[in-house]
Amino acid sequence: MRLSKRFETIEPYLFVGISRTIAEKKQQGIDVISFGIGDPDIPTPDFVLDSLKKHSSNPSNHQYPESEGLPEFREAVTSYYRDRFGVKLDHESEIISLIGAKEGIGHVSLCLIDEGDVVIVPDPGYPVYAAGCNFAGGTIFKMALIESRGWLPDFNSIPSDVKKKAKILWLNYPNNPTGGVADLDFFNEAVEFGIKNDIAIMHDACYTEVTYDDYLAPSILEIPSAKEIAVEFHSFSKSFNMTGWRLGFAAGNEELIQSLLTVKSNLDSGVPQAIQMMGVDALATISDFVKSNNLIYQKRRDKLVTVLEEIGLQVESPKGALYLWCKVPDGYSSAEFTELLLEQCDVVVTPGTGYGQQGEGYVRLSLTTPDDLVEEGAIRIARWKGRLN
Repeated sequence: MRLSKRFETIEPYLFVGISRTIAEKKQQGIDVISFGIGDPDIPTPDFVLDSLKKHSSNPSNHQYPESEGLPEFREAVTSYYRDRFGVKLDHESEIISLIGAKEGIGHVSLCLIDEGDVVIVPDPGYPVYAAGCNFAGGTIFKMALIESRGWLPDFNSIPSDVKKKAKILWLNYPNNPTGGVADLDFFNEAVEFGIKNDIAIMHDACYTEVTYDDYLAPSILEIPSAKEIAVEFHSFSKSFNMTGWRLGFAAGNEELIQSLLTVKSNLDSGVPQAIQMMGVDALATISDFVKSNNLIYQKRRDKLVTVLEEIGLQVESPKGALYLWCKVPDGYSSAEFTELLLEQCDVVVTPGTGYGQQGEGYVRLSLTTPDDLVEEGAIRIARWKGRLN
């Protein structure tokens, strides 16, 4: 059997390897503490689970859902955008439900990309941006995110020949893995760049509601002309600890949303309706729940940042997302430091190079680890540093 040439361009998914490493260690009886994967340890809230119990007993929710999502779900998203961002959306044409944001992020390249077309992806960045491009047969251009620019790209550095061939540019703020944030001035610049060069701007906004220190992340759709060129992807996974339920949505440019609907309706059967109703009830209480949820992550952030700084590691305290982007000690590569922490401390982190070449010199630590294990993991890293000294 010969696999396709396209398949050969797809890298093994980063977090599958991390999960296997953790499983192997546990099979050996080793007590591993993982900061490797951004999968919330906090349970889905009871009121959301109660919604599932209620709506799953309704026989009308036992049949195939519509690919675009229930009207009630899309209307709830409309209300969320109006109340949170002051953005008006048409729930009939500018919103679509997703089987988690990852699904939409992976599929949208099929709407725009032909062989020879370019997708501009951030480096470091979420690997699915590039994977979606590869599945569609496109070419990847990596756009550097660097610390001195606050992890924001420099659109002026993108070569003219790339701009002529590019059909999609990906953004993600609050950012995974760096924790960087963007303001409306930046989003305005991005929209102007997209319109000028006829490049669709795709904004992965999955961490918009995961913020700290009273910071509120904006939406790119707050820019008046954004709907000419932009689509935004959201997820319930991080905001409501619903990674296992697979629910998200996309909103923005009508032509792109309807194109994504065409792709999805040919490839999947939509989100189960009872799960969509979970989302309706979650969005109705988003402001109250998110505040309490984020305080837990903020406490963990502060604990880890303090310990890492005390032992001489350089790390920023992010305003958003679920990760610390930590510089590795002098004399180590990202992979070497990741291996060292695993073998000497039984602590799992993610090498920065898993997100691109610009991630060299960094590791990512997730805040989705229970409080007692955050404490123990910090102690183990501190003990290793003590042995080094």
